[in-house]
Amino acid sequence: MHRTLAVVLGGGAGTRLYPLTKYRAKPAVPLAGKYRLIDIAVSNCINSQIRNIFVLTQYLSASLNRHVAQTYTFDMFTNGFVEILAAEQREDTGHWFQGTADALRQHWQTLGDQPDLDLVLVLPGDALYRMDFAPMIQKHRESGAGISVAVNTIHRSRAHHFGLLALDNEARITEFREKPKGAEMDGIEAPAEVLEQFGGRFPVGDTFLASMGIYIFNKDVMARYIHETDYDDFGRQIIPAALKQEKCVGHIFPGYWEDIGTIDAFFEAHMGLLRDPPTFSFNVPDRPVFTHARFLPNIYAVNSNLERCRIAEGSILEGATIRNSVIGLRSLIRKGAVVEDSILMGNDYYEEKGTKRGVALGIGERSVIRRAIIDKNARIGNGVKILNSENVLLKDASDYCIRDGIVIVPKGAVIEDGTVI
Repeated sequence: MHRTLAVVLGGGAGTRLYPLTKYRAKPAVPLAGKYRLIDIAVSNCINSQIRNIFVLTQYLSASLNRHVAQTYTFDMFTNGFVEILAAEQREDTGHWFQGTADALRQHWQTLGDQPDLDLVLVLPGDALYRMDFAPMIQKHRESGAGISVAVNTIHRSRAHHFGLLALDNEARITEFREKPKGAEMDGIEAPAEVLEQFGGRFPVGDTFLASMGIYIFNKDVMARYIHETDYDDFGRQIIPAALKQEKCVGHIFPGYWEDIGTIDAFFEAHMGLLRDPPTFSFNVPDRPVFTHARFLPNIYAVNSNLERCRIAEGSILEGATIRNSVIGLRSLIRKGAVVEDSILMGNDYYEEKGTKRGVALGIGERSVIRRAIIDKNARIGNGVKILNSENVLLKDASDYCIRDGIVIVPKGAVIEDGTVI
């Protein structure tokens, strides 16, 4: 494990998660009330004893850079680092990252200059899963492969969002199709004998094998594709081409995994945290999810009704009703407010007496919020109703938008008293 370099890809624009990505990079989007998406990838590395970690950033990266710098600092007795590599204009390229592989190419002078490391582990910065990378690395070395790809199951209805692959009985990848549509998915559905290797731990109907966007490359193999080709993307170009030149194997991962690339996936992943049992648990003592340490007071709740919810520290609930919802740091929910089936990302600060356009920070009195995402530092006035009672699927307005039928109030937005959405 100490000979593995991890590279977390954090440079994508995250357009499908808009407006959550209006002011931040996708890996910096808040998760589960107190974390950020980037914490999942970095925590999996640390828990797998991988201590050499680079995070590649590009788009709206200020908050992501700050979070990584403030959170992941090893002491002087630890041989390791979590270091940001930001996109930068260079004479030899003249452009920003053109894709996942191009991001590594532009920083290969730094990434490749790690003499004691012989494997490169490439990770997405926007997925929810808990994975020990040690078994995958061990199988990669034992198989003599040049490239390994982590594999999970996916339903046909969602398969077109992913790279799909076929495995033989020895887990060798025989075919790879990046985001196929319609008839392009024919003939690549996984046979029963391959699905049996997942031990039955996958939802009914998940009969396609999807790349998790997690790759292991031998360092010399990576260098060859970086220097000898102009391929910009791993899934779209490098992996399909490598099937003809390298031994490429799939590593079957039977656990929970969710690519949080769309508003619908982001929302459903949070609702899964509230099930019994939850689809993903943060309560695993020997494999914790790390994040920025904060010194916030306990939750203060008075005359409030709480049913199946997760509430982050520092929150103040004054006579509120909260059902099946995730409530973020420093949330302020006032008397008579009702929050159901929603995600509140909380606030970055407390506000003693101030208002903006006459609306105080947090959720106002008698407001009702159902099936919505309220981003950080939003101001929801008194008597506001966010219901989407007309079941609108897509809409853009000045202070909110609707994606996949879910109302989203962007970071810092103000919703005036009495507004009905």
